[in-house]
This record gives sequence, C-alpha cells and structure tokens, in this order.
Amino acid sequence: MYRILLCLLALYCPLPVWADLSSSIEQIKPSVVALGIYSPLGSPRIKLIGSGFVVEPGNKIVTNHHVISKPLNTQRNESYVVLSGSADNVIVHQIINTKQQPAHDLAVLKIDGKLPAVALGDAKLIAEGTEIAFTGFPITAVLGLYPATHRGIISAITPIAIPADNSAQLQASALRQLRKPFMVYQLDATAYPGNSGSPLFDVKTAQVIGIINQVYVKSTREAVLRDPSAISFAIPVSLLLPLLDNQ
Repeated sequence: MYRILLCLLALYCPLPVWADLSSSIEQIKPSVVALGIYSPLGSPRIKLIGSGFVVEPGNKIVTNHHVISKPLNTQRNESYVVLSGSADNVIVHQIINTKQQPAHDLAVLKIDGKLPAVALGDAKLIAEGTEIAFTGFPITAVLGLYPATHRGIISAITPIAIPADNSAQLQASALRQLRKPFMVYQLDATAYPGNSGSPLFDVKTAQVIGIINQVYVKSTREAVLRDPSAISFAIPVSLLLPLLDNQ
C-alpha cells in the first residue's frame, strides 16, 4: 500500500523546475564558448570579451555583433579568437570567416574545428512567463573561463532598436532601423558584462530561443556590478535563423 501511494504521488506531483534546469545545463554547457582578443605581444595574450555558442554543423559560433565590433590593433597583430573548454583545459580556435548583422546585433563566426552544437528553437516567439536560463562567462575579465548559469522568466516581449555607438555612425540605414524597432525578449534575470552572446534557453526543453545582448543600466556601467537592475534583453532566435541560412 505504501509503495502504491508513492507511485501515485510521483504521477501527480511534477518534478521541481531545478531538475529540468540541471538537465538542460548539462546539454547546453559543452556548446558555450568565450570570445577573446588575441595579442601575441600583449600581457595577457588573450583578453576575454564575451560569450557565444555553437550551432550546426559544429563549426559556427553565434555571438553579438557588438562583442566583435571593436577595431583591432593591426600593428600588434591582434585578432578575435574563440575559446572552448574550461579554465584548466582551454582550446583556442581561429576564426576563418565572419558574417555580421549589426541591425540585430548578431554575428556568426566560422572556426577551424568542430564542437558540440545546441538545439535551436523555431521562429515562434516564446510566451511571457516561460522559465528561461542562460549560460555564459559573466565578468570575463575577472572570473575567467568558468561558465555560469543564471535563470529567470520572460517578463515581456517588447520593441527595441539597436542604436549606433555615437552620432558618427548614424547612417541612413541605421536611422531607418531606429524608427522600425523589432521585438525582443525582456527578461526578469540578471546578466553581466561578458554575458553578451550567451545562449538563452528554455529550461524545460534545453532549446536555445535567443541570444543575450543587453542589460538595463540604472545609472552608470559600474553600477551593473554593484547594483544590477535584473532586467536583461535577448534577441529572439527567429532573427538568427535567416543569418544562418545565408552563411
């Protein structure tokens, strides 16, 4: 009788969300990579700058355009690189091709090797209230190559436009984009510098549904660390799929 009651409880009491999250992290983590700037004359030689993730067929890396948009010092032979593994076993991958879409803050990089790929969701927007998580390298310059996961919910689907860094970059196409915002996920979750490019995934399915790209800053950039707003944004995977098809 006691065993029968236990079986009935198992049928009617769903597993806690953390059980789904633990399983999903296990699936996502091998596909999460870091982005860095390699400088053979620098110290350190590699500066970590952001996150990314692997998609099929295993040699494509998705990240944000803004992560790899900084002009490099050619006199110091600087180059962007992809890093896989963890702090005690890091593999550096050269980037052999880059496809960028600044209007949606997206970039797809091809590397000289293959890694485990994530499962991507489809073009349908995920409902508000869905439990999500993202794995990446927050505060990479301080914490190093140790992937961390943060969780929350989709709190809203809201319009946004990617502004230029300064007025000198406000070209005609950029001005048109500012007048035609697109829909993104607003998250009740805390992202940090270094999380840009992290895969946003559905906790229950482990499917990647978006790319972390912004965090709401209350006052200054420094306040992100000491007083985070817990409001972050992610680009839906629907805007990534055409970029992957065209590469």
